[in-house]
Amino acid sequence: MRKPRASVDKRSIAKFLDKLFYESFDETFEGRWIVTEKADYNGVWKHTKSEGHEDYGLLVSEKASKHGIVKELGSAVEFKDGTVTLQFETRLQNGLECGGAYLKFLRPQDVGWTPKQFDNDSPYSIMFGPDKCGSTNKVHFIVKHKNPKSGEYVEHHLKYPPSVPSDKLTHVYTAIIKPDNELRILVDGEEKKKANFLSQDDFEPAFIPPVTIPDPDDTKPEDWDERAKIPDPDAVKPEDWDEDAQMEIEDEEAEKPEGWLDDEPEEIDDPEATKPEDWDDDEDGEWEAPKIDNPKCSEAPGCGEWKRPMKRNPAYKGKWHAPMIDNPNYKGIWKPQQIPNPDFFELEKPNFEPITAIGIEIWTMQDGILFDNILIASDEKVAETYREKAWKPKYDAEKEKQKADEEAAGPPKGLAGFQKKVFDILYKIADIPFLEAYKAKIIDTIGKGEKQPNLTIGALVSILVVIITLFHKALFGGKKPSFPPQAAQVKKDDGPREADNDGGNAEKDENEEEDNAAPRQRRSRRET
Repeated sequence: MRKPRASVDKRSIAKFLDKLFYESFDETFEGRWIVTEKADYNGVWKHTKSEGHEDYGLLVSEKASKHGIVKELGSAVEFKDGTVTLQFETRLQNGLECGGAYLKFLRPQDVGWTPKQFDNDSPYSIMFGPDKCGSTNKVHFIVKHKNPKSGEYVEHHLKYPPSVPSDKLTHVYTAIIKPDNELRILVDGEEKKKANFLSQDDFEPAFIPPVTIPDPDDTKPEDWDERAKIPDPDAVKPEDWDEDAQMEIEDEEAEKPEGWLDDEPEEIDDPEATKPEDWDDDEDGEWEAPKIDNPKCSEAPGCGEWKRPMKRNPAYKGKWHAPMIDNPNYKGIWKPQQIPNPDFFELEKPNFEPITAIGIEIWTMQDGILFDNILIASDEKVAETYREKAWKPKYDAEKEKQKADEEAAGPPKGLAGFQKKVFDILYKIADIPFLEAYKAKIIDTIGKGEKQPNLTIGALVSILVVIITLFHKALFGGKKPSFPPQAAQVKKDDGPREADNDGGNAEKDENEEEDNAAPRQRRSRRET
């Protein structure tokens, strides 16, 4: 089947649209973009067509290597009173197991700096784009902002950013920075994240420091009691409480089954086994025939010495503990007093550094990463037009081909098809706003499931546990849910538990002793 091809006249689009910078890569990048000459950046860039299209892009062509390239702008892009929109396309033609596909929007460099010196230490104003490796799966948005009090530059990371699409199609990433401190992150034109630069909840660390901080010199008083519950000092152990009683005792009512073969062993020498010809008694020791199950025992209730089975001891109560009561001296969990933060400052809006160059500086284990249609515009509608005219025709053609290939290959077989559907759904679940606090752990669980297909069900169950717990908390209140640490199993909570207020904790102690007891051995046939 012939590949569907998207034909896009990007020059005709650019001609009529107002933009601050636009790179279509229709022409070779050589002479316009400068490849870094730093020694450890040996990755080769290529000007090539996107697979299945006549459209050119900038290609990462080598695996497991560092790539660095930079384009200086004719004039700096200032962040003043208007909107600034950043947008670009990437296509992970060979997937992305571990690596980045983001852009760095560079601020003015030190005197004497040249593009050939571009590397990881070249200061940027904004870093934006996809990054995936291990538990990391996010569309980065990082601002390097100058602290107006200290003069130092601080990296502020967007909290709970969207995840990276897991296919090999062309995707377009858009960041819209508004003058009212609003930030919107779009993936393929769909809003995935909305934030405010001055919100304490949207960036780590926050742009505005806290007004007060814990006093580092404050110390907890020696008589401060943080115990909410204490053993009842007036409680007395009941006279009939036997702490020495065993958990299990022999069942005196049990009787030996009829036909039990007391004199027959459970295993006998294999009568058909013969000593190997090359067996040397001096070197190998005396030869013994291997054991097999005694066939007589399979026809009888059991063989060997019969013993009464064990049963639960009704007199067992375990170690006695006084019941817990409210602590009359309880003062709560101690916290140091708050003092004015000496590093606090007011901020009406971030002071974004101007953009003077665009750099791509990545390390990746995959090749085939294609960049295209890099745009900086003052009107977000310009970016929308580029998406509709330049990106969407390519994306639709790729989706059409993907669908045709899947139909030609037939429906996925068995578990593989189920797994693909599960992971597609889980990635969408990870972007649900009310799960933002657990997104990193959800993505990590999905990653483990993708690498180990036998964990698919475990990954699904783990994430469902979190969702159900959150719903339960929202409806009925309760503690913050914990996330199962592995995709395949849910770990038992070993944390401390508060004892009952009324009565002793014999039941609790009983359970503890059962948990701590050695595992019960498999009962032989003579014990039935």
